[in-house]
Amino acid sequence: MTNPYATQPQPVPPWPPAPPTAPRPAPKWARKRYVLPALALALFLGVGIGAGDQDKTTTDAKPAAAKPQPTVTVTATATATPEPQPAVTVTATRTVKVTKTVTARANADSGTSESGSGSGSGSVYYKNCTEARAAGAAPIHRGEPGYASHLDRDNDGVACDS
Repeated sequence: MTNPYATQPQPVPPWPPAPPTAPRPAPKWARKRYVLPALALALFLGVGIGAGDQDKTTTDAKPAAAKPQPTVTVTATATATPEPQPAVTVTATRTVKVTKTVTARANADSGTSESGSGSGSGSVYYKNCTEARAAGAAPIHRGEPGYASHLDRDNDGVACDS
């Protein structure tokens, strides 16, 4: 069995060694690998330094002796203007002459109810409470002429009460 760690003969480099070649310049794309990151680093450092002193209050050097300064005084003068006089009001009166007066006669009550509700409203019928108020009949109590159940919302016997 042979020793696996035995040294084997190493090849001999050629003699004389080859002359060193002149270093060629790096291509343009290789130069950008260093320039752009360096510029970015400088930008971030500048922003960090500029923003670092924002929260501190600066203490500027104050002069040894304060010099007297003139004092500024502002005086306001108000001028009063007279109030304008109200405009003259002109009232125009128009006279109307009535030449004929017509009086309508009420139909005699036949004793039957016109509405089919049987509430005893007689011959008077109001479509809504606005009509009853305009006629001067509101509030209308149950049993009086003009009372109808559709006018009595709360069914308490008084129509158009509120």
